[in-house]
Amino acid sequence: MQILYRAAYPFISLLDPENAHGLTIRALKSGVAGVLFNDHGQDDPCLATEVFGLSFPNPVGLAAGFDKNAEVGDAVLKLGFGFAEAGTVTPLPQPGNPKPRLFRLSADEAVINRFGFNSEGLGPFKQRLQQRRASSAALGIVGANLGANKESDDRPGDYVKGLEALDGLADYFTINISSPNTPGLRGLQDRSELVDLIDQVQGVGVTVPLLLKIAPDVSDEELEDICSVVLEKKMDGLIVSNTTVSRPESLKSVQKNETGGLSGAPLFEMATERLGRAYDMTQGKVPMVGVGGIASGRQAYDKILNGASLVQLYSAMVYHGPPLIHAVKRDLTACLKSDGYDCVADAVGQKRK
Repeated sequence: MQILYRAAYPFISLLDPENAHGLTIRALKSGVAGVLFNDHGQDDPCLATEVFGLSFPNPVGLAAGFDKNAEVGDAVLKLGFGFAEAGTVTPLPQPGNPKPRLFRLSADEAVINRFGFNSEGLGPFKQRLQQRRASSAALGIVGANLGANKESDDRPGDYVKGLEALDGLADYFTINISSPNTPGLRGLQDRSELVDLIDQVQGVGVTVPLLLKIAPDVSDEELEDICSVVLEKKMDGLIVSNTTVSRPESLKSVQKNETGGLSGAPLFEMATERLGRAYDMTQGKVPMVGVGGIASGRQAYDKILNGASLVQLYSAMVYHGPPLIHAVKRDLTACLKSDGYDCVADAVGQKRK
């Protein structure tokens, strides 16, 4: 199947990136992608893991940003992901930033986006999750990534609205306060604002895990503040990390200076370093989801060794397609067994000890 995707990629790469993404969503909705690249239920038992009370068939998830409007959760799981995260969804519909707003940095296997939380809003998102809950075809774990509207004058209230609307429909929630494309949003990572935000979202009383997604650009001092609040408030998990506004000198692509968040291969080292520091600062007491630059099983394994109980990827799919999922799981299995670990949980944080 890798050969099939490699044959198709030259044609896909000629399309505008956002149009190509739309075509991919349509292919998943039609069932074609699931037939061609079905890898559901093929996992080695050593990949099964339990994190914040949920049982995952494997630790490799699809990051938020792909399935923005909760259209293809089960179709994505059929490709072999252990879980999927839909969103980011905002309470009210909003178009996001003007196009073009998605850029392939092919020479760097990277992506820059400045979507700005383009969203159909909670109404359609909720309806699709309701339909999924009522379906006997639902395959596994689907989380919901929540954001705030650009023009909102009460951003904590926007997250509360998301939780109240979707309670009982998602397997976990992510409070996304780290997108660089909504002005001022990252200010919610400041200690005083974060304490208020967490108090408000925890006050909703949802019965599924609540995770916090942070930026890779935070300083050590800022990260320490975030981690201390997460520990104090007993948050269920931390996702490290979102895209970066930094631009490594190694970037080669002509579009490297486009405004927005950078993801993909150049983010790997930065995001993994922040992940390890967060694991140290929380003393391994808070489950971590490692995101940023994963394109191989070895890189997924490195995230796990640095403290991730689960991992997510997205940008690498642009360049390697659905066959990447099977390859990551196969090579992660080999890494675990080579080092004598019986399961993912045994390897978590071993580089930090």
